[in-house]
Amino acid sequence: MAEQSTRTVERALELLAVVAEEGEASLTECARRTELAPSTALRLLRTLESTGFALRGEDGAFRPGHRLIGIGAKALSHDSLVTFAQPSLAELARATGESSYLCVGTPDQGVLYIAQAEGSHTIRHVSWVGHRFPQDGSAVGRVLRGTLPPEGFTAATSTVEPEVMAIAAPVHAATGIVAVLSVVGPAYRLDQARVEELGSLLTAEAERVSTLLGGP
Repeated sequence: MAEQSTRTVERALELLAVVAEEGEASLTECARRTELAPSTALRLLRTLESTGFALRGEDGAFRPGHRLIGIGAKALSHDSLVTFAQPSLAELARATGESSYLCVGTPDQGVLYIAQAEGSHTIRHVSWVGHRFPQDGSAVGRVLRGTLPPEGFTAATSTVEPEVMAIAAPVHAATGIVAVLSVVGPAYRLDQARVEELGSLLTAEAERVSTLLGGP
């Protein structure tokens, strides 16, 4: 029984590795790469899907789920993207007093928070690092979808948490938008004038990180 359980775990991990490495893989490809019968592969992939480690699209292909992406982001906390962005996160938190975040998009149209510098206000936003939220309606989601006003940043209130405002600006590499810098704080403290002030600081730091990454 123990050997069978171990083998099941090994097979599930092998399937997970295929999905993670490919970014998107069909059932046929997963079964072929792991040398499993399609029925066995499907059973294990459905378990991975139900636990958030895999996501099955409308086309039937499997992609990394939000739990797998979250674990990967935590494991890669010293990745080059975070390393390049950390000084700007710290500067934003220092200059604004609000918590600042580095975010990336996920294959399932989500937003994943991968790094943070905590604000200095007594009432401040706590960590979202490792958490995944839908892109729909959020400031970060708008940036990832390229729907930016001329000033280069956008803001949204109460899209993830009630009475919490986020201001977001894009980080570019040579390939396009690769991440988003965001400042998050209580809506009562962020009126329109303050949003514009923080937005200017945010876009300047986002441009600084973009330059380090070879972006425009």
